[in-house]
Amino acid sequence: MKDVLEEDFDKITKRDISWDALRNSSFVITGATGLIGSLIVKYLLYANRTMNFGAKIYAVVRNVEKADKIFAEEKTDALTYVVADLTKEKVNCEGDCDYIVHAAAVTASKVMVSDPVGTICTSIDGTEKMLQLAVEKKAKAFIYISSMEIYGQPTVGGKTAEKDLGYVDIENVRSCYPEGKRMCECLCTAYAAQYGVNVISARLAQTFGAGILPTENRVFAQFARSVMRGENIVLHTTGESEGNYVYTADAIAAIMTLLVKGKAGEAYNIANEDSHITIRDMAELVAREIAGEKIQVVIDIPEDSVSLGYAPPVKMWLDASKMRELGWKPEIGLVEAYKRMICWMK
Repeated sequence: MKDVLEEDFDKITKRDISWDALRNSSFVITGATGLIGSLIVKYLLYANRTMNFGAKIYAVVRNVEKADKIFAEEKTDALTYVVADLTKEKVNCEGDCDYIVHAAAVTASKVMVSDPVGTICTSIDGTEKMLQLAVEKKAKAFIYISSMEIYGQPTVGGKTAEKDLGYVDIENVRSCYPEGKRMCECLCTAYAAQYGVNVISARLAQTFGAGILPTENRVFAQFARSVMRGENIVLHTTGESEGNYVYTADAIAAIMTLLVKGKAGEAYNIANEDSHITIRDMAELVAREIAGEKIQVVIDIPEDSVSLGYAPPVKMWLDASKMRELGWKPEIGLVEAYKRMICWMK
C-alpha cells in the first residue's frame, strides 16, 4: 500500500519542476485532512526525507486526531498543525508563509444539498481569510484549488478551455458548490488586483488514485470497492454525464508546477484529456478491464435521487493545453489509475 504512493512521489520528484525555487520554504496547506491537501503535505514530507527539501509545513486542520491518523507514519518536526475553523477564525502562523495552497472545501454531494449555506460559507469565508493571510505574510504564491464544476453547462462545442464558462442554474440548491467556487475565484482576482497577491486558480478534474482516504465515497471509490468485493456496480443515475479525471500524483505535480510557473491572476485546467468518458462508460470499463467481467453494471435510480446531491448531467471535455504549456503532462490513464488506487486501498 505505502509502496504505491512512494512510487508516485518518486515520479513527481523526477519531473522537470523548478525544485530549487521551492527549497527551504514554508508552506501553508488548508484542507490538510482532505484528499488534495493531505497528499501535498505527504509529498512535502517525502521530499524533505528523500532530497533534503527543507520544507516547513503548516497543515490547517479542524481535527488533530483525524490529522494524526492520516500523517502518523510520516509526521516529523517539519509538520505543524494549525487548528482553525476557517468559517469562524483566521489562521495564525508563526514565521514566514512563502506558499499557500488553499484546498479546504466541502466535497460531499449530500452535504451540498443538506447544508448549502455551510457549503457556501466554507468556500467564501475560508478563501477570504487565507487571502488575508497571504497579504499579511507577503506570500510568494497562493494556489486556490478550484473545480471543473465552475464551468456549469458549457455553451461551446468541443473542448472547454479556461475562458469557456457556461450556465449554472442558481435556483438549483446543488449550485451552491460551483457558484461558491466561482465567487472564490472572483475574490482571488480581486485580491490579486487590489493587493498584489500572486493568486493562481487550479481547476481540477475529478481526482483519484493512490492516496485516497478511507472515508472517500465519490463514484470512483464506490466503483473500486465494488471490484474489491466482487459486487455489481450500481449507478443511481443514467450515467450520461461526461467525466473528466486526473490521477492523484499527476494533480500534485501540476500544483507544484503552478507554485513556480503559474501566471498571477490566471486559472488552469488540470485534467488528463485522454480520461474523458461518461460515468456509464467508466463503470463498464471498470467492470471489464479491472474486474475481468466478473461483475456487471446495474442502473437503479431511486425515487429520492435529488437528495443524493448529484450534479446535473454535464457534457464537457476539459482542455488542459494551458497546463501543458508550463511543461506538465499527465502520466497515468484511467485503467492504471484504478489499478493503483485499488492496490492502495487494499
